[in-house]
This record gives sequence, structure tokens and C-alpha cells, in this order.
Amino acid sequence: MEVHVESTGGLARRLQVTIPAERVERELGERLKRLAGRVKVPGFRPGKVPMKVVEKQFGDSARMELIGELVRQTWPEALMQAQVQPAAAPNFEVTGEKAGEPLVYVASFDVLPEVTLDKLDQLQVTRPAVEITEADIDRLIENLRKARRVVEKVERAAQAGDIVVVDFNGKLDGEPFQGGEGKKVEIEVGTGQFLPDLENALVGHVAGDSFTTDVNFPADYRAEQLKGKTAQFDVVVDEVREARLPEIDEEFLKVHGVEEGAGADGLRAKCRTALEAERDKATRARLKREVLDQLLALHPIEVPKSQVDQEVIRLREEAANRMGLNQAKTKISPEQAAQMLPDVLFEANAQRRVALGLLMAQAIKSKGIKLDTDKLEATLSQIAADYDEPEQVKMYYRSRPEMLDGLRAIVVEEQVVEALLAEAKTSDQQMSLEDLLKSQAQPAA
Repeated sequence: MEVHVESTGGLARRLQVTIPAERVERELGERLKRLAGRVKVPGFRPGKVPMKVVEKQFGDSARMELIGELVRQTWPEALMQAQVQPAAAPNFEVTGEKAGEPLVYVASFDVLPEVTLDKLDQLQVTRPAVEITEADIDRLIENLRKARRVVEKVERAAQAGDIVVVDFNGKLDGEPFQGGEGKKVEIEVGTGQFLPDLENALVGHVAGDSFTTDVNFPADYRAEQLKGKTAQFDVVVDEVREARLPEIDEEFLKVHGVEEGAGADGLRAKCRTALEAERDKATRARLKREVLDQLLALHPIEVPKSQVDQEVIRLREEAANRMGLNQAKTKISPEQAAQMLPDVLFEANAQRRVALGLLMAQAIKSKGIKLDTDKLEATLSQIAADYDEPEQVKMYYRSRPEMLDGLRAIVVEEQVVEALLAEAKTSDQQMSLEDLLKSQAQPAA
């Protein structure tokens, strides 16, 4: 068997395999002999069908089956002989398969890049230094109250904090524009959910009022045709609703798990603990993103296109799931998903994921990182603690290898991040809890 490998640019490789004609014809003959012993042909007794008849009726199909089998059989040996390792499944093409001639096939694939982590000493991260303030606790308690608020219709003029139900119709230079019309829209005045000019214009109006107001669109507005423009909105007020927040009484405290007799101080203590946990989680996430961003920036590598393509498919499927496109009643085909969610939406993130995966794999290898089983158990316990029957959740994970494998991968990734952070130069940055959480809401670069 002859093997020839060539580079077709970057990480792309083309491997040509030639199998001698003698081997092909020998194995084809053996296959036809086995067929002759069991095929049924009208006019001949079983096992007595002449080879010429067998060859005529079954020769072509037997040859095609043999070609597929020979490709599968010889491919691992060809890889060893060429000393290459594909990054993903190759594309095969049979380029020569005539009777009496060698079988020739070509495999096209990417190889993994050479990865060297030689700049880890340049890692520098900023650790958020966040103190939980009384104002943070006040905001959380206010949000807890808002979550249990009671909304009632009122017969008075709208004011800040009210929910105003409106119909509106926006026009730009006298012409309606896409997205400028709304019916029975609920606007909570002062929350910034809508453009400030529209929210502020509702103050002082009662149900049944109709009015026109100018609304300025910011220069960075998402719709290109509206950036920096001023539109006129015709508004009809349908209802004014007042939101009443509950008192912090015994019933409210009980609902939020505060021990009897602990009072408002008990609630504040519980809120502080919750905010500290949220701060610590956000800090870890920020440090992880920062150290991985730097790992990628310091060690740029070429990534295999085949792996990027596979990652694009995974990202598209995740997006389709979030959009509810893969539910039983609305499930779409992969072709429809690709049309609705084209590759370009996911390519940058896919390249980032693949590159980080290769860099982290090298870090695992170079640092000899092994799965910390104690961390795995702790992570599983942390996940299970959010459910009513934590032991059943643990059993569920342990009974499903794919879920446990996913959890192992998460734990090893955290171990890699810890190892990288241990080598990085760190400095503290004072910031508020609000700024920390806002930074985590921003997408990764």
C-alpha cells in the first residue's frame, strides 16, 4: 500500500492511498466465492451457480461494497504510515477503482496546530475588590418587594413608578417606520425600558388622554435609520396602574426564609450572604474570562476549519434551542436552521472556542493536570443542592455517562483556570457590586 501526504495550505492536508490491484482482485474473488455459495439464481441449484453468472449479476455491487470496506480497513494504517492525525473526520473521495487497476482514494482533512504556551509569564489580571454595602442590600430588598408587588388600576394622572398602558404610533418625517407602532403596551415610567422622552411624556396624563410628543433616538440606537433622529409619536393612554409594594412584615419575612423573630435584621443578614455569594461567583467568572482572553491574545494559533465548522453547528443548535425552534411542535430541519441562523453569526465565537480548547488542552498536558475528584464531588453537590431531592439528582448524573463527562470537563477547565491564575500577576481594582455585575452581563470579546 502506497501513501502520499501533501499540504494544501495552512492546516489542510491531502492524503492519497493506493491499494495494489492484486489485493483488490484477490479480495473481490473471495467475496464472490462466498456469494456463490448462498445466492439464489433462477435455473440453478443453491451453491451450483457458475462464477461467471455470479460475476455478471453481482460483480459491480460486490466491488462497490469491497471498495468501502477497503477504505475503512486501510485508513488507520495509512494514518500511521503518514504520521498525521486529523483534527476531525476526513472527507473521502475514490479517484481510481477500475477493474484490474489499483484502488486509489484521497482523504482531505485538517491537522491540529502545534501549540506552545511560552508566554504564560506575561499573564496579568485585575481582581475586583468589591465590598457589599448597605445600599446594595437596600436594592436587593427593594427588588424582593417589587417581585411581590400588587398592581392596581387608578383614576389619576400618571407619575413616576406607575405602569401606563398605551397605544402609540411613531412617524419619522411624517411617515410610519418599522417598530414604531404598539397596542396595549405596558410602560413602567422611570425604568428606562423605553426611550426616556416617551416615558417622561406620560407623566401627568390620565386614562383617555391623547397627545403627540417628540421622541429623540440616541446616536447609537440599534436601528440604523433611526440613529440620532427625532420622531413624532401619537399616544393614547388606555390605563394608569399603580404598583404597591408589600410591607416588610412577618409574612414577607417568612416567605423569604427568615427565621421567626429575626425581623428585618435577619432579612438584611440573609441578603448580605446572598450578595456575597453572587459577588464571589461574578468575581470568579470575570477572572476566568480575563485570563482566558489573555491566554488567547498571547498565544494566537491557526485553528482547524473542520473543528470550527463543527462548533458552528453546535452553537447554532444551542441558539435554536434558546429560541424554542427545536421543540416537538416547532422543530426545524438543520437546513432550515442554517438558513435562519447563518454561519456568519457564529464563526467568530466558534473560532474562539476552538482556539481556547486547543490552548487549554496543551495547558492540561504541559502542567500534568488530572481531574480532582474532590472538586468533582463538590461541584455535583453544589448542583444537587438547588433541588428538593439532592441525592436523587446525584444518582441521575452518575447514571448518565454523558452528563458526568460534561461535568468532568467543567471541573478540569476550572482547574486549568486556577493553574493559569496562579502564574498570573494580579492587582486589585476597587469597584461596586453593580459595576461588577454589569461587566459580567457584557458579551466576551
